Amino acid sequence: MNAQYVLLGFLTEGSNYGYELKKRYDGYFGKDKPILAGQVYSTLARLKRDNKVEEIADTSESGGPDRVRYAITEQGKNDLQSWLESPEAPSPQLQATMYVKTVLAILKDGDAAPYLDNQRKAHVQRMRELTNRRRNSDLSDMLLIDYALYHLEADLRWIELTISRLMKLKEEILHESTNN
Repeated sequence: MNAQYVLLGFLTEGSNYGYELKKRYDGYFGKDKPILAGQVYSTLARLKRDNKVEEIADTSESGGPDRVRYAITEQGKNDLQSWLESPEAPSPQLQATMYVKTVLAILKDGDAAPYLDNQRKAHVQRMRELTNRRRNSDLSDMLLIDYALYHLEADLRWIELTISRLMKLKEEILHESTNN
């Protein structure tokens, strides 16, 4: 997830402090992995450098140090809108990694079934965890969990298909390996 767009999105509702932006990020998106405060402030610094946010001095009435609020600029609003309108490219990284491990397992041991079985077990376990968590979730969390579950299901279908084709894949890989 691109933190800069999350922060810009939050700032469309009004100016805010870095710490408050971190709390909002964690509340919406960081349940499993909270964002680091340093990442929030370094992202805000880049957004300021790129004229997408501006700092607003917030003079403390209690005599303490001034706090800095951040506000989105017109350029930031335009950039956020462009990002929202752009579709995300499907991400093949996990599938590519599973495929690479399958091939390497065949090359190393002559059999990828143990690797694929372990991967299937890990996916099923993660699906159980998410399904249990989903039972007591609000709608926004349910939607995120459903997204993850559908991706895990697709991976499981790929694993099952690959297992059914292991002998043929092994022949192709070993044939290619002997020809190089």
